[in-house]
Amino acid sequence: MVSDPPASMAPGMASRASIGAVLLASFFLPFAVTGPAIVLPGMAADLNASSAGTQWVQNSYNAIFAATVLATGSLADRFGRRLVLRTGIATFGLAMALIAVSSNILVIDVLRGVQGLAAGATVSAGSAVLAHSTSGPRRVRVFGLLGASFGGGTAAGPLVAGALAPLGWRSIFVVIALGAAIAFIASRYTQASSDPSAPRPDLPGMACFGGALLVLSLGFIRAGEAGWSNLWTLLAFAVTILLLGVFVLVELRSSHPMFDVRLFRRPSFTALMCLPFSVTFGLAALNVFLPVFLQSGGASPWRAAVELTPLEVPVLLVPLAARWLTSRWSMRTLLVAGPVLIAAGSFWLVVVDRGTSAWVSAPPLLLFGVGVGMAFSVMDNAAVSTVPVDKSGSAAGMFNTMRITGESLAVAATAAVLISVTAARTSTTQAVAAVQGRHVPVTTGQAFADALHVVVIGLGVLALVGAILTAWALRSSHDTEADEVRAGTR
Repeated sequence: MVSDPPASMAPGMASRASIGAVLLASFFLPFAVTGPAIVLPGMAADLNASSAGTQWVQNSYNAIFAATVLATGSLADRFGRRLVLRTGIATFGLAMALIAVSSNILVIDVLRGVQGLAAGATVSAGSAVLAHSTSGPRRVRVFGLLGASFGGGTAAGPLVAGALAPLGWRSIFVVIALGAAIAFIASRYTQASSDPSAPRPDLPGMACFGGALLVLSLGFIRAGEAGWSNLWTLLAFAVTILLLGVFVLVELRSSHPMFDVRLFRRPSFTALMCLPFSVTFGLAALNVFLPVFLQSGGASPWRAAVELTPLEVPVLLVPLAARWLTSRWSMRTLLVAGPVLIAAGSFWLVVVDRGTSAWVSAPPLLLFGVGVGMAFSVMDNAAVSTVPVDKSGSAAGMFNTMRITGESLAVAATAAVLISVTAARTSTTQAVAAVQGRHVPVTTGQAFADALHVVVIGLGVLALVGAILTAWALRSSHDTEADEVRAGTR
């Protein structure tokens, strides 16, 4: 079912406005993660927020985003892609505006969860709108621009937030709300389309998966505050395992699962599903906590944002060279080389210490960013290429879910490690202050630096595991499935 855009605009202009609305909205989805990360220390100090309350600013957004991105795609198909897109953008912008005037960290955390739901609806419906309104070479170009929008939002968030920091932490949320308002106005010209025969949203699966992410995040937060052997920490981890087990059973019994776990029978698919998790986990950890580390040592938000630039720029630019890269190296080579570069950059980041010059941190961050950009340039195509054509849509949705899940868990897990390692040499109170980006004494700052070294070594190991799994899964040139992945033809 399709209806024309408003008659007040020519069809060509309406199409461009519709595409522009999706690209602008998509730009602000990662921007809403990396931008607020810069101002979290200022927000925590202004609102006198606890460590847990501050972490949920990011955790609630990412966890609910990851849990709903697939289910909201079904909603868009059944009830109208234009309707779900506009509702998602409007809700996203309204939540941002309310955060900008809120003075309670609990209210902000709840609103960030609402934003996560809106983000899931926006990205699912937006992708469907682009797929429905374009074809052939134009579709390839438009989806390339969509990837650039995500990368641009990731890179621009810290710089814009750092520049606006003198105006207060609320300013970045105002900017995002204004951007969403512009996208909402432009989305008026989106064609209305739907598929009444589309399957119903997998609400039980969404509830189990989302619940598991939220409880796991709660477990990590508790681990940082009370220890990894604390009863409530262990209980949260146990409940997470239980919910994930129920989730698998629900998906196996569903006639239209949102997460087709049967696809994990393919070794190459399983390895490629782990890859976005490990890549985005490391990227999110650095995006959130490297600025916090720098600000705890006295750096301004702007300086912290500028020092992240060597990481962000290649994440944006390298995927734009995807065609050039794949014309010179096999997809398998790129899939392995990306995580290897990430691992090398991670291990190199142990040189970063309290008061370290930006010139010292720039090379490892650049290497890390090139690795992320290289992985991003081929991962999506590779994941879809490992499954039959009729499963490509499901595979793409699962791939994006794993990508967002990595971001979701990175914040909670990294904070837990930073707090627990720092507290072992100081106190929990001082460790929490450091992780909130507050200026701390030299001894606490050095303990925080050592904790950061533990984190980057862990990120390096995680990336290496991803590289090894990928190399093993696609190891044989005589393996038909692997050959198809390398060629990108399946």
